[in-house]
Amino acid sequence: MTTDRWEVTVTVFLAGLQQRSPHTQSAYRRDLGGFTHYCRRQEITTPEAIDEKCVRDFVAWRHRSGISGKSLQRCLSALRAYCEFLEYEGCLTRNPAKAVRAPKAARKLPKLLDVDQAARLLAIGAADPLALRDRAALELLYSSGLRVSELVGLNVADLDLCEREVRVKGKGNKHRIVPVGRYAIEALRAWSAARAEIAGAEQTAVFVNRRGGRISVRSVQYRVLRWGLSQGIDRRVHPHMLRHSFASHLLESSGDLRAVQELLGHSNISTTQVYTHLDFQHLARVYDAAHPRARRR
Repeated sequence: MTTDRWEVTVTVFLAGLQQRSPHTQSAYRRDLGGFTHYCRRQEITTPEAIDEKCVRDFVAWRHRSGISGKSLQRCLSALRAYCEFLEYEGCLTRNPAKAVRAPKAARKLPKLLDVDQAARLLAIGAADPLALRDRAALELLYSSGLRVSELVGLNVADLDLCEREVRVKGKGNKHRIVPVGRYAIEALRAWSAARAEIAGAEQTAVFVNRRGGRISVRSVQYRVLRWGLSQGIDRRVHPHMLRHSFASHLLESSGDLRAVQELLGHSNISTTQVYTHLDFQHLARVYDAAHPRARRR
């Protein structure tokens, strides 16, 4: 009976997350599964018995097990949303997770390619249909700073090659329009001709696999990794690295943080500010290498 009570409330709560991304739904399901397992071990028999001490003890337990601060923050977001649902349903009188804070996560600077590495990666000379597709995809990732999920979700109607722009559906179903560079336009036009031979007339996806279906995120990740190796890049390349490179190179040239925020589709400028740290690291390396009194030789 106890198990049913936990499972019923979690199942109903998760059913209400249909507007969230599949990634968020999966993460919440995993986090709440860990929480309910912990509660049962602590003989907390029903969701109505959750209190602030229970939440704090769970966070401390997860922290001792080695989970990162960032993962704990996400876990707490799931717990706050779940407890808010329980409060709305009358199971709780207040949200016990609201005042609990996770340990501060150390911010890791994103890995990126320098300008020369990006140019080398994109210098794909092969002209077979899959190579044309991959070059168009990589050019668009770097030209417009798209997330890989945004790339695979693109439909033909989202692209305006004449106006050189693309309409992107980002996180939280938010749409934004971003410009597309000249090289990406050329690559997309070349892929468009090859695409017509693979995809059926009813297919709306811009990027398709060899069978004519919409390409998957995993396929794009694999192809980017493969091209990184074949183009002689001395690190493992992934699609988000091109987004990071786009943001860093644009910020380094323009210094316009707000514009980069808009182009990336970040709701909070603090997310974009990580690229200012990257820019400073670059300046610091130049200083260390060039200034006669920068450091001991």
